Formats: sequence, C-alpha cells, structure tokens
Amino acid sequence: MVTDLTKEHPDKTLWRFLLPMMFSVAFQQIYNIADSMIAGKFAGEDALAAVGASYPITVIFMAFAVGMNLGASVIVSRLFGAGDRKGVKRAVTTAFASSLSLAVILTVYGYFFCRNMMEWIHTPQNIMQDGVLYLKIYVFGLIFLMLYNVCTGIFTALGDSRTPLWFLLGSSAGNIVLDLLFVAKLHWGVAGVAWATFIAQGISAVLALVTLLVRLQKFAGKERVPLFDRKLFVQILAIAVPSILQQSVLSVGNLFVQDIVNRYGSAVVAGYSGAIKLNTFAINIFMTLGSCLSSYTAQNIGAGKQERIPMGFRTGLKLSELTALPFVVLYFGLGQQMMGLFLNAESSAAIHAGVMFLRIVSPWYFMIVVKLMTDGIIRGSGAMIYFVIATIPDLILRIGFALMLSPRFGSTGIWMAWPFGWIAATVLTIIFYRKVKNGYGMRNAAGQK
Repeated sequence: MVTDLTKEHPDKTLWRFLLPMMFSVAFQQIYNIADSMIAGKFAGEDALAAVGASYPITVIFMAFAVGMNLGASVIVSRLFGAGDRKGVKRAVTTAFASSLSLAVILTVYGYFFCRNMMEWIHTPQNIMQDGVLYLKIYVFGLIFLMLYNVCTGIFTALGDSRTPLWFLLGSSAGNIVLDLLFVAKLHWGVAGVAWATFIAQGISAVLALVTLLVRLQKFAGKERVPLFDRKLFVQILAIAVPSILQQSVLSVGNLFVQDIVNRYGSAVVAGYSGAIKLNTFAINIFMTLGSCLSSYTAQNIGAGKQERIPMGFRTGLKLSELTALPFVVLYFGLGQQMMGLFLNAESSAAIHAGVMFLRIVSPWYFMIVVKLMTDGIIRGSGAMIYFVIATIPDLILRIGFALMLSPRFGSTGIWMAWPFGWIAATVLTIIFYRKVKNGYGMRNAAGQK
C-alpha cells in the first residue's frame, strides 16, 4: 500500500493515486452535506440556518487540522523519498504529539467562547441557541478531527490513498444512519446532527490510528525512536503554520461574509448554508488533487528529481479541468434541484438565494482549479511564504466587493464578490509557481531536508 511517486510518468501515477483520495473526500463531504439535508428536511429551515451559521467557525478549527495534515504529509513524503525510514517514524510520532496538544487547546477555547464567536458574526437570535449548541458538541470532537487528518496526511505521504477511503466509507455511512436516527426518528434537532458527526468521526479516527501504527511498525521496524523530535517538529511547523494561517485568513474572510449574509435574515442564511456546502464539496475535491501534487512534489524533491515537477503540474491541470466540468454543469444548470436537496418547496426565498450563489460562482471553477494546482506544487516545494501571500487578495477583494455590491444588489451582490478574489489569487499563484519552477522553491526545500 506504499507507493513511490518518483518513478512512473505522472499521467499514470497520479490517476491511481488521486482516485481513492477523491472518493475519500467525496464521501466526507457527502456526510457533511447529509447533515444539512437532514437538518433542513426534518428539523426545518431554522435548523439548517443554525448549522450553516456555525459552519464558518468550524472551518477555522478545520484549518488547524488540515494544516497539521499538510505539515506531516510534506515532511514524511520528503523522508520517504530520501529512504529514511527511521526518520519517517520519528516524524509520525512528533506529528501526533504536537497535533493532540493543539487539539486540547482548541477544545477548551472553543467550548468557552462559542457563544462569543456566534455573536461576533451577528447570528440572528432565532437561530442563536441552536448554533451555540451545535458548536459546543462539535468542539469535543476536535481531538478526533485532528487525529484523523494527521493519519490521512501520513498515509498519503507514503503513497497510500486507498486506506483512508475505507475509513471514510464507513464513517460516511455511519454518520448518515446516525443523522436519520437522531434527527428524523428521535427528533433531537441540531444536537442530533452534531452527535452523529462526533460519533462517526471518533470511530473513524481511532481505527485510522490503529491501522497506521501497525503499518508503520511493518514499514519502519520495531526499533523504538524518540516520541518527539524537536528538529522535525520545527520542519512540520514550517509547513503547517503557513498553511493554518492561509486557511485561517480565508476562514476569517468567510466569517466577515457570513456576517454580511446574516443581516439578510434566516431565509438567506439557510439558502447560503446549502449552497456553500455544495460549493465546499466541489472545492475540496479540487484541493484533493492539489494535495496529490504536494505529495508528488515532496517525494520527488526528497529523491533529487526536481525536473519531474513540471510534468506533474501539467497532469494536474488536465485532471482538474476534467474534474471541474460536472460540477459546473450540475450547479449552474440544475441549481434549483440541488437546493431542493436541502429545503422543502415552501422555502422559496432560501432556495432562490442558494440558486443565485451557485449560478454566479460555479462557472469560475475552471479558473480556481488552476490556482489550487499551483498551490499543491508550492506547498510540496516548501515555498510556503508564496502560499500565504496569494491568499490575501482573495480575502480583501471578496469582503470589499461584498460590502460594495450588496447594498445595490442585495444578497446577490455578496455572491458576485467571489470571482474577484479568485481571479487575483490565481494570477498571483501562477507567478509564484514560475518562480518555484525556476528553482527558488526547489532549492529552498532541498536545503531543508
């Protein structure tokens, strides 16, 4: 189940590596969407709005988990590419120790300040209580969230994209069954949605950890290594911290956007909640291919084969544009039907808001995938400063245009702000990719081995 990405042509390697990862992310997003669908259909429009209003806050917590995932993945990929099996083992234990410590800190903060965070974004009072309740349950699962993401990053670094798929299949199915039990049958409302995610995520994380430890013992031997390596910890943080900052900046931007959305009432919040879940589904699929390119890049740098990076980039572009096509067709052409998954026919105002979001944003997927592919190469090369800088224009422009356009066009003006940020971020990442390809990022990463 360990795959060397430094030998075959990426047209062959990346397809096989990508598909299990893509299915994993798809099923993960499906059960996130199922939460909202079941909340909207069985608990009502306000329940969907409450889960949706808390979503930008949960994304900030997710940013920490994904950042540690990337940090562990890139460093383990380099060590694996260089053939340092003991180093791989030390990097894994260091990643777990630091990630679990971070999870405890975030759990304490999230529990005591969840109401404050909901108030900061002007959550409507009729959904405030349910939103706070959802967050309080959600933060107790942060340890599982962090644990699972780090396990996934390590599996990916070793070229194994299949094992996480099996855990996600089980977790997704379990989450949907529990949603139906807790919300549709037992009528627990928003609390039922949160507990279903907590239980399914917890089981998946524990199983992933046990499997990884067994696999690691076979791969790297039974010889004991230090549980924490300060040098590797610094290297992991060098990747993780910029990634966390980049995603947190975007998440803070989304909080500002959510604040603007919340001012238009719970119907628009509900429509946005459904539409943004669909949008996140597509974006996370695209980001998965970017993560493949990160592992591909890091392994090849570790093996001293930097000349293979542009080949991987070209393959990534072809795969990403092909992947974007069905999402554009579905969201732009069948937006009404897609929103009908979340809301009943009587919620016409909410459905209209969601459809307008999908029709405005989805055609730009063909462009944003280019940005996400360049992100993957830049992360894998270790040139993280570029990765962070490219995010800032997206944040500023999205908020700025939302504030300018919403007074004239209402909530539709908020959705119109998305492409402006994406265009600026894409242009910047292309410029940075050219610098990385010309050797700056590669030399910098090679020097950190």
